[in-house]
Amino acid sequence: MTTTTFTGASVYLPDQIVETTVTVAEGKIVEIGGPVQGHEVAAAGRILAPALLDVHGDAFERQLMPRPGVFFPVETAVIDTDRQLAANGIATAYHAITLGWEPGLRDVARGRALMQSLLDLAPRLTAENRVQLRWETFAFEALDTIEWALGTDLCPSVAFNDHTSMTMRAYDVAIQDRGFELGPDFSIAALDDARMKQRTASKATRAGLSQDDYIALLGKIWERRQDVPAMIGKVADMGRAAGAAMLSHDDTRAETRSFFRELGAGASEFPMVLEAAEAARAAGDLIVFGAPNAARGGSHIGSLAAGDMVEAGLCDALASDYFYPAMLAAVARLDSDRRADRLAIWSLVSSGPARAMGLADRGEIAVGKRGDLVLVDWPEGHAPAIEGTWVGGRCAYRGVPRG
Repeated sequence: MTTTTFTGASVYLPDQIVETTVTVAEGKIVEIGGPVQGHEVAAAGRILAPALLDVHGDAFERQLMPRPGVFFPVETAVIDTDRQLAANGIATAYHAITLGWEPGLRDVARGRALMQSLLDLAPRLTAENRVQLRWETFAFEALDTIEWALGTDLCPSVAFNDHTSMTMRAYDVAIQDRGFELGPDFSIAALDDARMKQRTASKATRAGLSQDDYIALLGKIWERRQDVPAMIGKVADMGRAAGAAMLSHDDTRAETRSFFRELGAGASEFPMVLEAAEAARAAGDLIVFGAPNAARGGSHIGSLAAGDMVEAGLCDALASDYFYPAMLAAVARLDSDRRADRLAIWSLVSSGPARAMGLADRGEIAVGKRGDLVLVDWPEGHAPAIEGTWVGGRCAYRGVPRG
């Protein structure tokens, strides 16, 4: 592997921004501030920062199904997704692959096929493609696939999702106001109410079902509710045994966070209300918000604004969610709005996500860390752009402007 020294850049170190040299050899950062060794990357006027680490991204679904019901070959989708990651400065990505009870885009068989393709294509991919097992807790049929995936080189994390209960909440309850899904007081909607068709229309389209058939299937799945806690326990046991990072998703209650924390899920992913975020922080849990939320200045569904949470010290990491460019765009927006200092903001897409996933070998520019780096062009008053991405010292992307 080539020894490379970056020169002339403003380097984002853990505690300061300074113009210095950074040398990478054998995949790791070996020296900061030393002479040029091996290949020189002249980077005057640019930023050299830790590469981005994405803990939850499902934008790959656009490559799999660019239009409703129109599926593309999995290998084509995986390769294109990988190139998008590198071009957006993402060196490590956890693809949020939904393992659900719906047919279509998010069924278990399709998820497993995607994971197998990631394994098969690994030698041809530029970024480190990992997996978040985005498990719908009513999808009992996913347990075999979860067990299989946890034993692969995809190094999965596990996220506990319950969009079933979210769909079944009473009609007069906003998604942010719903109670603990497994609690006895959870209010439930009637399936035969006309409003259920409105609520499930997009889900039915995604699943390739008529609205009536989707609602009928939802009713059958809802009958599993009393067995869900035991299934959650089984998946948590598997995750702990594999040493996987675990997260709860869309928390709305301190009780929800406590339940999953006790099972080993040490991160709250996209908490919807302040009660849940504050409960996570009080217990020392890590908190993840969506980068699109931060980049746009607020949640598109009326949940907590990520920028406010960053300023309040209630956010440790930002995830691409549904749009890979959102991570860099979020950094720019938070910096423009002066939500925190530049290094603290950058940590939300680098060292913060690394801590959330338990990856101590990356996320910072420090001697001994993995050589995951990005070269950024960020003119004053304009949007930043990635000019180069290095993964373990290997150049995964290089975009040279016309100039």
